[in-house]
Amino acid sequence: MLTELSNAPRVVGAKQVRRALEAGRGLRVFLADDTDPRVSQPVADICEEKAIAVERGFTMEELGRACGISVGAAVAAMVTEE
Repeated sequence: MLTELSNAPRVVGAKQVRRALEAGRGLRVFLADDTDPRVSQPVADICEEKAIAVERGFTMEELGRACGISVGAAVAAMVTEE
């Protein structure tokens, strides 16, 4: 799963993911298990509302590494090309 994220167009961070979802660009969302629910739950709610797949089962460190950043990531999403 994270390999797909590493190789796909993506956005990282709750704010950027929410923007992409609201713009209709989100394909699949990845939520770290060790993140604060105040960060991840609003994104999960939008995904449920828009019927977008949510993947879980990794840490913030693993998600950040998959996104090519040197810090952890709470939320990331595969998106369509702009």
